[in-house]
Amino acid sequence: MEKVLKPMSGYLTLVICLVLFILSIYFFVNGVEQSIPFVIVSILCFFLSCFFLKGLMIIQPNHSRILNFFGKYVGSVKENGLFFINPLYTSQKMSLRSENLQGQTLKVNDKMGNPIEIGAVIVWKVGDTYKAAYEVEKYTEYVKMQSEAAVRHLAVSFPYDNLEDEHADITLRDGGEQVNKILEQELSERLAPAGIIIQEARITHLAYASEIAGAMLQRQQATAIVAARTKIVEGAVGMVDLALKKLSEDNIVELDDERKVAMVSNLMVVLCGEKAATPILNTGTLYN
Repeated sequence: MEKVLKPMSGYLTLVICLVLFILSIYFFVNGVEQSIPFVIVSILCFFLSCFFLKGLMIIQPNHSRILNFFGKYVGSVKENGLFFINPLYTSQKMSLRSENLQGQTLKVNDKMGNPIEIGAVIVWKVGDTYKAAYEVEKYTEYVKMQSEAAVRHLAVSFPYDNLEDEHADITLRDGGEQVNKILEQELSERLAPAGIIIQEARITHLAYASEIAGAMLQRQQATAIVAARTKIVEGAVGMVDLALKKLSEDNIVELDDERKVAMVSNLMVVLCGEKAATPILNTGTLYN
């Protein structure tokens, strides 16, 4: 488990080191002229100043140091400033800043087996320094590999759209925020052993693979045309029904079944045709 330490300020130690260094120079200069003990004291002061200087460390904002004492984890320092620690401790620097991971565009198969291209951007940071340092090997590589695995798993879990799976509740193309939340949750679970916090994850690239993009575009266009035609036919049927009812209710003209069929046919051609109909004027009687 991570243990956060708050070491003593290093300013006093810095002053002591400077005093010892000055004394070492003073005793060395006087020892050369007077006696050897002064030289020994000078050497001792010099090594003490170097020893204490080794215990000084500067931590920048949003950085940390992981302390280790002969292979044993001592704790982590997350405060910024100048501090003094046991000079025998070894320290490892670790950034606590948020980082962006722009994953490469992956070519995978969706739930229906269609090859697609998908890419994501992930914002993450270190939350537990102990896990990041000691639970995994090279936590940055761990984040990269697990993120790629999470994006692949997301792609194979849902269809690209609902053209083949009409009953799909979530699709990659229309899922939006819901798909992003699912990706964030899976990344959080995968990266928890490394002490990584996922701040945001979003799909940045989503498309059919080049080998089927043309065919899928034609299929989407055909589906859109069929849907539009369905609406046109529904509207045309309603207009024809309304026309027949109005003619009958207002006693404008009485039509037998044969004439009704002809009228319905003509109206459907006019209303459903792609081009404007060319009118033909009947100069004879209704039945000629």
